Amino acid sequence: MGNTPDYRFSLANERTFLAWLRTGLALIAGGLAAAQFLPTLSLVHLREAIAVVLLLLGGVVAIRAVDHWARTERAIRLGEELPASRFPAVLALVVGLGALSLVVAVLAGAING
Repeated sequence: MGNTPDYRFSLANERTFLAWLRTGLALIAGGLAAAQFLPTLSLVHLREAIAVVLLLLGGVVAIRAVDHWARTERAIRLGEELPASRFPAVLALVVGLGALSLVVAVLAGAING
């Protein structure tokens, strides 16, 4: 659809897509590692909750990467403005809040144990 863009822009878009895909894979690997290697934590099912959240977040990142790549490629070909994305900021907030909640869980376990 549209005109063939300068290949450098398409390749840059593809590199960004692959970077997001690597992020999704890293989150999925972290979820699997949490499920397999974390010891049982002081809060019931916290280990499983961490694993599930990481796995789901990794899947969402991968799906979002495909969507953003396709919308960006379409905009490039049609000569339109690139689509705005709040997803990186949302992902950073989710990861930060997750890390903060894990710190609280670890401290609660240390105080109780």
